[in-house]
Amino acid sequence: MKFLDQAKIYIRSGDGGAGSVSFRREKYVAYGGPDGGDGGRGGDIVVEAVDGLNTLIDYRYKQHFKAGRGGHGMGRQRHGASAEDLILKVPVGTQILDEDRETLIADLSRLGDRVVLAEGGNGGWGNIHFKGPVNQAPRHANPGAEGRERWVWLRLKLIADAGLVGLPNAGKSTFLSVVSAASPKIADYPFTTLHPNLGVVSLGEDTRFVLADIPGLIEGAADGAGLGTRFLGHVERCAALVHLIDGTADDVVASWETVQGELAAYGGGLDGKPQVLCLNKTDAMLDEDVAEKLAALEAASGGKVFAVSGVSRDGVRAVLGALWHEIAKARGVVTPFLEEEEAGLADFHVDVLEAQADDDDGAAEGRWQP
Repeated sequence: MKFLDQAKIYIRSGDGGAGSVSFRREKYVAYGGPDGGDGGRGGDIVVEAVDGLNTLIDYRYKQHFKAGRGGHGMGRQRHGASAEDLILKVPVGTQILDEDRETLIADLSRLGDRVVLAEGGNGGWGNIHFKGPVNQAPRHANPGAEGRERWVWLRLKLIADAGLVGLPNAGKSTFLSVVSAASPKIADYPFTTLHPNLGVVSLGEDTRFVLADIPGLIEGAADGAGLGTRFLGHVERCAALVHLIDGTADDVVASWETVQGELAAYGGGLDGKPQVLCLNKTDAMLDEDVAEKLAALEAASGGKVFAVSGVSRDGVRAVLGALWHEIAKARGVVTPFLEEEEAGLADFHVDVLEAQADDDDGAAEGRWQP
């Protein structure tokens, strides 16, 4: 299924049904009088967040949505039927923006959230409502009110507990494939990842979180370079970020500063989120180079930097332990945490992972399972 995180759609609620002009005519009944019924109400346009969707692709090939019209009133005081509401189903995490793409109408961040974007028109009154001592035989009724129409933007922001950020080819997709059952595309050229990927990391029976991998950032991404910064919206809701830096780069500090600059330029509070900073690809580096670059990054960032290798899986446990520590704080969960290299949660089992590390086909049973 193709990933689509933005769509512009036209919506129009249903018109109300017209009231009826009718008079009671029955044999042996004198002075029957007016008995026209009211029109039915038009259908509403409702947007609801449902489970089982992770893309807006349904709104790529159909952009116009119109609710039904209410039924017209009839004689004998029979009212027209109200039209059914038109419910548009979207993934959890979808934001609805006005046509200017800036005014937020609704944020459907939880399963079952729903919002009425356009109310249907009221049905018109029949002529029975207009009778009186002066006008005892009214020959007019109200037409139904027109429905409302508008253009809106749908923007999906994936619901993830943590996000992977870094320059292209920093090893983000490899890291995601190692710690979860996700199978993102992995290659040795930049911008292999063209759309976000999600993976569920399981650290135990009751300890799971969702990790999002987004396309890499380059200098000037905020101004449209590379794939831009649009995909950063998918990590706005994350509790923490994993910042992977390619250890084989000549200047790792410059790599860190580039990504930090793009996060700050994007806004949304991303530059202020807790980060787990990692020097990746240590399997391809000499020990003295690892120590030198770790020291440089720690001096520049002012925090702890983890040495990790997604290929050999060295240091992965410590990174996930630190990441879960930040997620647990955001969730309000109390959990022990140790800062040593081999630290992790008490129920963090990787025996299966290590036993399957040399498996040629990289089957899912050799990874942490959701």
